Amino acid sequence: MATSKDCFQTVHTMHKEALLAHRKQKSEDTSTLLGGQLPNKVVHDNNYIPLMTTGPDVSEKQMQEKPQSFQHAILIALPEDRHQPKPVIVVGPAGVGRTTALEKLIVDWATGKHLQHFSCVFHFTFRDLNAHKGVLSLQALLLQCYSHLCPESLALVLQNPKSLLFLFDGLDQYQHSLEPPTSLTLCSDPQQPASVSMLVASLVHGPLLKGAAILLTSRPTAASLESLDGYRVELLGFLKPQRKAYCERFFSDPIVASQAFENIERTMGFYDFCTSPRFCWTTCSIYKSLMEAGEILPETLTQVFVYITVHLIRALSLDTTNARDLVTSLGRMASHCCLGPDSNCSKEEMASTDVQQFLTTPTSLKDFLHVDGDLESDNCIFSFHTQKIQEFFLAASFYLDESEAVSVEEMLENHEGCVEFLDLYLAGLCEPSQRKPLESELGEFNTDHIMDFSSWFKSTSRKALESYHTDRHLHYFHLLHQRQNEKLVKEIIIPSARGISYGVLGVHDCVSLSYIVTCMGEWDQLNLYSSKDLTEEKANLLVPAIRLSHKIILVQSSLSAGALAHLASALSQGRTTELDMSYNPMGDTGFKVLCTGLGDCNIQTLKLPVCGLTEACCGDLVAVLTSEKSHLRVLELRGNPFHDQGLRKLSHALGSPHCKLQELQLPRCELTGGSMEALSIALCVGQSELRILNLAQNCLTDQGVDWLAKALQYPCCQLQSLILFDNELTAACCAGVAEALQSEGCRLTELDLSVNALGQEGALQLCKALNKPGHPLEKLRLVRCELTPLVFKELGILLSSGTSGLRTLSVGLNKIGDEGAKHLWVALGDKRCSLEHLDVEMIQLTDACVGDLSVAVRASGSLKSLVLKNNHLTDTSVPALVQVMQDSRTMQEMNLQYNDFSEDMFEMMDQCAKIKY
Repeated sequence: MATSKDCFQTVHTMHKEALLAHRKQKSEDTSTLLGGQLPNKVVHDNNYIPLMTTGPDVSEKQMQEKPQSFQHAILIALPEDRHQPKPVIVVGPAGVGRTTALEKLIVDWATGKHLQHFSCVFHFTFRDLNAHKGVLSLQALLLQCYSHLCPESLALVLQNPKSLLFLFDGLDQYQHSLEPPTSLTLCSDPQQPASVSMLVASLVHGPLLKGAAILLTSRPTAASLESLDGYRVELLGFLKPQRKAYCERFFSDPIVASQAFENIERTMGFYDFCTSPRFCWTTCSIYKSLMEAGEILPETLTQVFVYITVHLIRALSLDTTNARDLVTSLGRMASHCCLGPDSNCSKEEMASTDVQQFLTTPTSLKDFLHVDGDLESDNCIFSFHTQKIQEFFLAASFYLDESEAVSVEEMLENHEGCVEFLDLYLAGLCEPSQRKPLESELGEFNTDHIMDFSSWFKSTSRKALESYHTDRHLHYFHLLHQRQNEKLVKEIIIPSARGISYGVLGVHDCVSLSYIVTCMGEWDQLNLYSSKDLTEEKANLLVPAIRLSHKIILVQSSLSAGALAHLASALSQGRTTELDMSYNPMGDTGFKVLCTGLGDCNIQTLKLPVCGLTEACCGDLVAVLTSEKSHLRVLELRGNPFHDQGLRKLSHALGSPHCKLQELQLPRCELTGGSMEALSIALCVGQSELRILNLAQNCLTDQGVDWLAKALQYPCCQLQSLILFDNELTAACCAGVAEALQSEGCRLTELDLSVNALGQEGALQLCKALNKPGHPLEKLRLVRCELTPLVFKELGILLSSGTSGLRTLSVGLNKIGDEGAKHLWVALGDKRCSLEHLDVEMIQLTDACVGDLSVAVRASGSLKSLVLKNNHLTDTSVPALVQVMQDSRTMQEMNLQYNDFSEDMFEMMDQCAKIKY
């Protein structure tokens, strides 16, 4: 006598066999070019390529680096020891392969490959469930759908709900809500009659067969998704590796497969819809036809649909007039579907388009359109297979229309908000080479409409590119890329279009931008500011643009290691002379990758502030600086913690005969005086070409500056600008600096000692040193150095001595007041004073100084700018200051910001454009 376990096993085996047999019967080939292959056919013929998935809240970078197959994602979501009762929700756009993936899941279960911890798998489509009226129990529904099961065997299966898997496909087509009416109680008994909507809701929410696994698929547009709580799996479809595998399986010849794949990726791989297996089927099918006929493969999306349309029309054997009328009719239908709420046509509406006059057989009709329902039924619904072909027929029909009733502008306005590719197709079809195959079947396009589009395109594109809206720029780059007309690109792209930031780029944007730059032949500035998640794929697509750009801005951007590798490669082969990667968290590892291209490139200016670099990367940096092929002149490394050991390594590079560095920026690099000896030696060995050195905001102390002062005295030291801002210095360092300034070898033209406690003693030593006739110093900054009125007196004497070459003096944030500043006003009035820029911010000036100040400005023959901000000037001073600025021929700007002015004075100051307040 058979045991319960034996009976259960018999039912289990029978159910699997029945599922496989049913699918084998339905695997006949009814594929169409646009509609794709039937899911059963794909799986049965072993042509299934695993779809890629990802979870929610995953960045594009993570999605590319760690995608997983659909089967793997489902095994994780439905483990044998699962505890969570929530449904698994598989979401993906139309054509991405949701139904085929479910078919593969069912066949894998039935053949013993996966999910064997489930005793039975039940599959439903929401479209079929919509047809069920009245009430019935779940048990009755299962017996109705699975006729190989008898009540006794089904009852046995339902005894263990945790071993059951229910698959529901197409939630977006469901006509009911998954949320049950609040007035009704959910069903919990498999034998309890209820509406189908109640049965589904009860299964999804748990009371019915509690513990059973539920998996639903849906397009992302389904309204029920918002309120449905569950484990979500996002279907990505075919990424590049899957598309490659698909081509290799579709084409028997590996060489042909490779040619097709490379063309598809170059022409369309950047469009989102290329992840659709259905579209891959359509594309490979038309490519196979073209390659067998020896035709040239497409270079744009428009050309792909031109060839698809030509293929479909030739199969009908229509003459030119009828073929033209067919496409015109399809265009009318396309417009109706675009503008209608459901994107389809009823049988009655179809009659008004005249489409069925030409598509007289069910086969021909289904080649062009998707038919939902029985063709003989009045309830039959017609739609296009995809939005892409729908909009293509709309674009083509515009050019075929012999009337002039609607302009291109009116057409686009009429369909605004309900089309995505229309202007793209219009752009492509405007080019003679792209529309030629279609014209051979339909006759010539309307010349007036072509000219109308060309005129509209030129005017709107120029207007868009004159704006600072990145999205508008990129949109017209897409259209220009679709047209494939290099002459037109050069005619339309203007210089103002080149400086805007293109920081947030999609894959399509990268392709189009590179196309534009390639057509132009060179690009002044490629601004990719704040490019987050710049993936390896995007960087690879931008390589042509990078190679041809003289300046590249990647400030506050984030690049993957793969992206950095492509950047490095492009730099080594390109024209770039300046690269700004400020605030890029590449770290030592990323910088090492970048260095592979820096040693042999045209980069002259490299900006890397706050990039997470440490002493560990200095070896790579030294290799770049000492390369015989290096052209590097300016290096910005602010805010990277190199510490002394890192600077010692860099100092060795500065002494190399191959190092051409002329400017080195090292503020806030956590340096101390301990590394200044090595730096000093490098500066005076005779090989260093360094002219500008910025060591601001490092704890150098007096001892460290003493080493630099010694270097300045050597004739071999080329330094002209030395920034020692906020280096914790005191008066003790000033004797050494003064000695250096007085030496014959000193070449300094700029010295910044601001925010150091030099005091009166130290500053007076500097003043004395600068009294030497012919000294080259032109810029001196002593902001917040605890200066006194006596120091200002000596500065005044120095400026009016006739021996000083000072052009810029900054002495703000020293508590001097009107009396101390008076010495500077006197000096300014002296004809021997050559000062051009004076900054006296926040030195406690009042209205009392304005008289002397005005006399000095009027008398000065050299002063161009005066900074008076953050003082105590009031409304009383404004008339005199405005008058003196209006009278002066040399003064270009007076900065009066943050004084004690009332709003009543703003109008008066506005009278003089040279005043900033």
